[in-house]
Amino acid sequence: MKKAIKKKTKAEMTVSEAGKKGGETTKQRYGEGFYESIGKKGGYVCFRRHGHEFYREIGLKGGYACRDRHGPEFYRLIAHRGGVACSKKHGPNFYQEIGRKGNRARKNKK
Repeated sequence: MKKAIKKKTKAEMTVSEAGKKGGETTKQRYGEGFYESIGKKGGYVCFRRHGHEFYREIGLKGGYACRDRHGPEFYRLIAHRGGVACSKKHGPNFYQEIGRKGNRARKNKK
């Protein structure tokens, strides 16, 4: 009775390495837009199954987890960074302009 001898032709990989290799192969085969496409499809199916309330709940959970992990100073920092980026993109008078538009809209509403 002969025993089957298993030849090792390729180096063994971890699950993480195999996943990365598969992801890279898929990216080369279908392009980066493929992941965006399947993400949108999956999001749509999830929304149809669970509805708006589900997304609201998981958003709150994520928000609370972020708050607990980073604290209030984190929100001040990211708000400041966003304001600086917005000012660079739209110019220093941007906030004055949108403030005026808001005031005009409020007056017209009355």
